[in-house]
Amino acid sequence: MRLWHSALLLYAFVPSWSGAPRAREADPRIGFSIEPVALFPEAPQRKRLGALRFLRGYRLISADADFGGFSAMTTDGARFTLLTDGGQGIGFTLSRDGQLTDGRTFRLPAGPGTGWQKRDRDSEAMTIDPTTGRLWVAFENNNQIWRYAPGFFRAEAMSAPPMMAIWANNNGAESMMRLRDGRFVVLNEGGSWPGQSGSAGLIFAGDPTRAKQASLRFSYLAPTGFDPTDSAELPDGRWIIVNRRFDLRHGFTACLTIADPRALKSGAKLQGHEIARFSAPALHDNFEGIAVVKHRGATHIWLASDDNALRPWQQSLLLEFRLDEAKPRPRRIVKPQAAG
Repeated sequence: MRLWHSALLLYAFVPSWSGAPRAREADPRIGFSIEPVALFPEAPQRKRLGALRFLRGYRLISADADFGGFSAMTTDGARFTLLTDGGQGIGFTLSRDGQLTDGRTFRLPAGPGTGWQKRDRDSEAMTIDPTTGRLWVAFENNNQIWRYAPGFFRAEAMSAPPMMAIWANNNGAESMMRLRDGRFVVLNEGGSWPGQSGSAGLIFAGDPTRAKQASLRFSYLAPTGFDPTDSAELPDGRWIIVNRRFDLRHGFTACLTIADPRALKSGAKLQGHEIARFSAPALHDNFEGIAVVKHRGATHIWLASDDNALRPWQQSLLLEFRLDEAKPRPRRIVKPQAAG
């Protein structure tokens, strides 16, 4: 969710439309690049944050003032697609030694709404079928899900799931992931089901643009004061969830939780355990994108942040970690000594 301040246009200047001006677009003629960052800027040698081991990190930069605002991400660890919450995006390849190549910008070919306001393209979540390359985007203010051909070449289908219709416009579909078994999980940003607590969640048995009725409804209990912004499936089937909080004293902070959904039933509450918290003195920003990549037997976590068009106070960060959960120590069996 980005912070936008727009003035209303007068009918005299825009005869066919009254409303907020079109969101400004990044200029595709102006390139972008990356520069390295440390997880702990004042102590670059520190690499550990909870259950995460910091591997590398970058700040995405451009001379274009309209560059940034990334709310969703897909990656296989080399090729990246980042989508803004205004229907725009970038793609690039990133080598293991930090070389960025094949950079491009794009716009979604279609989406909800026909007006000029940013709310018509409030694209907050994205997920991909790695086999076919098809992509799905969730639009928060409209509570719609659209499916696109590989590379966002064209829009293929859309749906406005009835169970998402009651979600508030600015508190709607914020997180979406496609599970390996073909199911889809959607979380809203913090609104609850009537009479319940926690963020409302839905599981679709298949493609939500086809199966418009969700097969399971649940609630996700984020850590106190936090709301979910994105999620991904771990190799063992658990879910890793990004949770965000903002206050005037600390700005944006975030924490990652891991939840086990294997026993999740319709109407139940799902709560994870916290594995890392992004707060000072570590880098902390408006983290809204997460992706999981398996690399050489290890689970790698990628995080992306939305700078809310508020540079230099916020940044477009891209961070890579290795998930390094503590393994329980084997129990030591003490054999009783024989009596002398």
